[in-house]
Amino acid sequence: MTDTRSLHDLSFPELADVLAADGVIHHHARSLWTALQRHGVSHLHDHHFLPPLQRWIDKHVGPGRPWKLDQPEQVDEIRSTDGLTRKFLLKLDDGQVIETVLMGYQGRHTVCVSSQVGCAMGCVFCATGQMGFTRHLRPGEIAAQVHHARRALKQSHPDRHLRNLVMMGMGEPLHNIDSVLKALEIISDDRGIGIGPSKIAISTVGVVPGIQRLAAENSPYRLAVSLHGSREEERAALVPVSKRWPLDELIATCRHYGAKTGKRIFFEWTLIAGENDSPETARRLAALLAGIDAHVNLIPLNPTNGYAGNASDTGHEFQRILLDAGFPCTFRQRRGIDVAAGCGMLKAANDAS
Repeated sequence: MTDTRSLHDLSFPELADVLAADGVIHHHARSLWTALQRHGVSHLHDHHFLPPLQRWIDKHVGPGRPWKLDQPEQVDEIRSTDGLTRKFLLKLDDGQVIETVLMGYQGRHTVCVSSQVGCAMGCVFCATGQMGFTRHLRPGEIAAQVHHARRALKQSHPDRHLRNLVMMGMGEPLHNIDSVLKALEIISDDRGIGIGPSKIAISTVGVVPGIQRLAAENSPYRLAVSLHGSREEERAALVPVSKRWPLDELIATCRHYGAKTGKRIFFEWTLIAGENDSPETARRLAALLAGIDAHVNLIPLNPTNGYAGNASDTGHEFQRILLDAGFPCTFRQRRGIDVAAGCGMLKAANDAS
């Protein structure tokens, strides 16, 4: 049985090396990369290439051959009533299902991409955390979500372009850091999709070794840290991974990251009534983040069947305390709440149906 790999898993230099090993010159690597990554061609045999490259494709790409393409099948799509959010349920080659969300804002479109099937972090209020972990996604499976969103956007709005990417879908990106960084290398390559690193954000629940690696490599991407608690017991009740990487260690790592990279960190805070929305909690958070170049994003809780918590109605007082302490603090614009756009919610609904 042929061990098939995906061309979408390859960076441009790797693709050039694969072709060169079969005697296909560098010029053809550029043509193939452009078709795959800039134009998002999904059927190479229907595309017109010069004969040397076409012969290589005919011999090497397709069923029973060494190479394939990542072409997830769309099994569901729901759209928000405001027309700004589209959520896609995509089936992978092995039958596993992931979510990708296309979100429209004033003057820009953002894609929210999954990094895993399920998630091992177990955050109690998150639909993906409630379903558990199945497997990591490959780089090509991550990049393929961006291609899907680009095609969908082009079909509905031919004059608009995908400008931003957030690794905030299903899964913990830093638990799958090798594939995520490889995928972002591919996605940010200006010979292909070309979303600039400054327009890409990696969101983590606090995987300390991953943040340390981003700092050591001076990662060009923005970092968002899901905090949700200003004391260890408060955070651990919502984010079980805090028992492995305690709050003090996480904050120390964030300080190191900021000092090493000079980049602002975005701290995500889901406001849950009676759990983490009190003025005292806001003041503790301000003290905790003192000295860090931080921006706090406040997020209204998305309700899920697996968590009994309620959205807070004291968010503006929480925000005022942080602003008075000198921290930029904004409410994340809610997108697609009427279409279960919260991470894992569409898959959970689909599984239950």
